[in-house]
Amino acid sequence: MITQRPKGTQDWYGSNMYKRTIIEETARKLCRSYNIKEIITPVFEHTVLFQRGVGETTDVVQKEMYTFEDKGGRSITLKPEGTAGTVRAYLENSLYAESQPTKLFYVTQAFRYENPQSGRLRQHHQFGVEFFGSASPLAEVEIISLLMEFLEKLGLKGIKLHINSIGCKNCRKDYNEALLAFLNKNADKLCPTCKERMTKNPLRVLDCKVDSCKEIVKDAPRTVDYLDEDCRNHFNELQNLLNDLGIPFEVDTGIVRGLDYYTKTVFEFINSEGFTLCGGGRYDNLVHEIDEKQDIPAVGFGIGIERIINELEAQKVELPKEPNVDLYVGILGKEAKAAAYKIVRDLRKQGLIVETDYMERSVKAQMKYANKIGAIHSVIIGADELATGKANIKNMETGEQTEISLNEITVFINNFKSGK
Repeated sequence: MITQRPKGTQDWYGSNMYKRTIIEETARKLCRSYNIKEIITPVFEHTVLFQRGVGETTDVVQKEMYTFEDKGGRSITLKPEGTAGTVRAYLENSLYAESQPTKLFYVTQAFRYENPQSGRLRQHHQFGVEFFGSASPLAEVEIISLLMEFLEKLGLKGIKLHINSIGCKNCRKDYNEALLAFLNKNADKLCPTCKERMTKNPLRVLDCKVDSCKEIVKDAPRTVDYLDEDCRNHFNELQNLLNDLGIPFEVDTGIVRGLDYYTKTVFEFINSEGFTLCGGGRYDNLVHEIDEKQDIPAVGFGIGIERIINELEAQKVELPKEPNVDLYVGILGKEAKAAAYKIVRDLRKQGLIVETDYMERSVKAQMKYANKIGAIHSVIIGADELATGKANIKNMETGEQTEISLNEITVFINNFKSGK
C-alpha cells in the first residue's frame, strides 16, 4: 500500500505533465487577454459553504464530498468544485466594493468521491471562470466565447455548444409544480434517491444518472415552457447575441446541470459522441445564498483538465512537444568540474536549456546519455578546452563538429535555433 497511490488519483510526470502545463498556460494567457484575474482559494472550506452553495440535494453534497472533522471539532470539506470557494472569497474580501464587474479565474484541485472513470478522478483539476456583477446576457457570451477560443487554441474539433434556460425562483415555482405532478405519476419507477428528491427539489431528479430515471424524465415538462417574461427575454437576447456574433448553438431543453445554484442560462460543450466536456451557467442567487446582505448576479463555468487531455488523445491532437535540451556539457576530469559547471550556469542564465554530468560517467557514457535525453548539441569541457578557451560543439543528429570560443556558445546555439 505504501507504494500505491490512492484509488482515483493520478501521478503527474513526463509527457502528461507537460500536456497539463500547456493547457494551464493556454488558459492563463487567454484569461489575460480577457482581463480576467487569477484567484487561489483554500483546498478545503467549511462544509456548510458547499451545503448551502452547491445544494444539499445534489449528488455532490449527498454522495461525493470528502468531509471530515478537524481537531477543533469543525466540519471541513475538500472542495468538490471551484465556484463556491470563489464566491466566498469574493464576499469575504469585499471584492464587490470595487468597480464591477469582477472577473476571476482559477486552476484548482477538486475532490469528489465517485467511481473513477476516464476523465473523472476522485482528485481532479479544474479550470474555471467566475464573472460577478453583470445581469446582462453579454456576460454569458463572454465566458462562452472564452471557452470556445480555449478549446480551439488547443486544437479540438467538433465541440458543440448546447444552451438552455432553467428560469429563476419566480418561474421555478410553477415549473416545480408541473414537474412534481409528472413525477408523482411515475413515482413507483424512480430510484430511492429520486423519490426523496421529489419533495425537496424535483429539478434534481432530471439530473439523475440511474438509467430507469433517465428514461422517465425524457417526457418530463421542460423549463423553457414555464419561463416568466424576464427569464424569457434574457434567454431570447442571449440567443440573438450568439446569432449576431456567428456563434453556433443548439437549444437543448434537457440541460439542467448538477448543481443547485444555477438560474436562467445553463450551457454545455458536447463532443461528437455526445459526451459533455464542460459546462456552466448563470447563478444570480448564489452570492445572496451565502451572504444575505448581498444580491449580486454572476455567471461562470468549470472544465476538467483530465477531460481535456482525454479528448485531445481521442482526437489525436498533438500539443507542442517539450523543448529539447539545447546543449549537453560533458566534463572531462575532476579539475574541470567547477569551471565546466560555471559555463553551464552562465548558459542557463542566458536562456538556454543545458544539462551536464552529475554521475561522474566516462566521456563515452556521457555522450550516450546526451543522446538519450535528446540533446541537440554537446560539448566536452576539460583541461585543454579551459586552457585554450575553445571547444568543439557537436551536432548530435549529424555528428558535425564546430570549433568555437567558449564565450560564443550562446551565439552559436541561438543562431542554430533561428536557422542562421
